[in-house]
Amino acid sequence: LGLSQGALARAAGVDTRQIRRYEAGEQQPLLSVAIAIADALGISVTELAGRAPSGVTLTGDWWASWQTSRDGAERIATQPVHMRQEGDLVHIAATEHGLSAEEGGYLWTGELRFWDNQVLTGWYAANEGTIRSKGTMYLFMKHAHGVHMIGRWVGLGYDDQVMTGWATIGKTREDSEQAMTELIAERGATP
Repeated sequence: LGLSQGALARAAGVDTRQIRRYEAGEQQPLLSVAIAIADALGISVTELAGRAPSGVTLTGDWWASWQTSRDGAERIATQPVHMRQEGDLVHIAATEHGLSAEEGGYLWTGELRFWDNQVLTGWYAANEGTIRSKGTMYLFMKHAHGVHMIGRWVGLGYDDQVMTGWATIGKTREDSEQAMTELIAERGATP
């Protein structure tokens, strides 16, 4: 990540000398410190301990596209998300709005389980003010190398109605939007 020992120490809340001791193998961090260091590096504690994840690694920045509607008008929201994988658990969080608040956009977080290096299932919930949107996601890896995923979301909309729509996640905005275009063309606009 290009972090200096000092920058990592500040991000993890420890002294720079302590980071030097860890890197030199003179000491091992307490679990609470290891968690802080892993969080600062954007990796799991398991990865920090030297155990590489098996199969597809989802940790990193991605783009998510969601088919939704508000006041009867269909919209596609595309927004950047960050995923952090810890074994088969994947934490996901939208980092920017895909639509304006007036159009029904919001920031959200969620947790997914990664099954057989192919399927992601889990939940999401809005994390902004009075927005009550929350629901479930089912996505599957369209390509074995993790280029993009396609699937569906089902959840509670802004107006307390149960809604559903197509969903895609891609490594780039273009990957996600192209997957959404293809999904709608292949399977229809209304899920």
